[in-house]
Amino acid sequence: MTTARLPLFPLNAVLFPGLVLPLNVFEERYRAMMRELLKTDESEPRRFAVVAIRDGREVAPTAPGLPDPTALPEKGPAAGFGPDPIQAFHRVGCVADAATIREREDGSFEVLATGTTRVKLLSVDATGPFLTAELEELEEERGDGAGALAEGVLRAFRSYQKRLAGARERSLATSQELPDEPSVVSYLVAAAAVLDTPAKQRLLQAPDTATRLREELHLLRAETAVLRHLPSLPAVDLTRAPTSPN
Repeated sequence: MTTARLPLFPLNAVLFPGLVLPLNVFEERYRAMMRELLKTDESEPRRFAVVAIRDGREVAPTAPGLPDPTALPEKGPAAGFGPDPIQAFHRVGCVADAATIREREDGSFEVLATGTTRVKLLSVDATGPFLTAELEELEEERGDGAGALAEGVLRAFRSYQKRLAGARERSLATSQELPDEPSVVSYLVAAAAVLDTPAKQRLLQAPDTATRLREELHLLRAETAVLRHLPSLPAVDLTRAPTSPN
């Protein structure tokens, strides 16, 4: 069992291995995290962990609000996540490697990171300037029939893309542009499909690649069937431009 302690960045989104994560870092707790990461030599990975928020707020309140207009805003690394922060997070997340950390004149940061490895959240420490977590690395098991399932998922994904784009998008990925490694296929489709956070979280924490692909095949077929019967197609632009999880 491989464990590590890393800075923790909770988001209202799910990060998958191999996927790019752009971040606009403006809260002081996450600015402190980036300043700490910048102390790492450029030859070494600047790693932090991303977990999806299950019950809490991605951005802490900065002013009194409803229902009590006199309540003071929360402060500290666990602001917005309750007295026991680990309870606010999904327990499986992803390590991110920050390839670019650029500080702006106002002290905020522009960050570009890539998901690398799935991890299980073991504990959360809120005693420092930002959250840190003890994490256990999760191996990616292939599972039975992953190769055949990946082929089926790619076919279903192309059909889903065409329906989502109204069959008018000429830049849809061709078979030469899509990967054929089952685990890569499973993460790419999980990230690209228009699904809510709980559905994406279930895909991230699937016990093996085959299980994830099987669930994706079910989801893609169901979503494509729904799109087939819609009088109009919302969110068409999602197939034409990269999306940010922020």
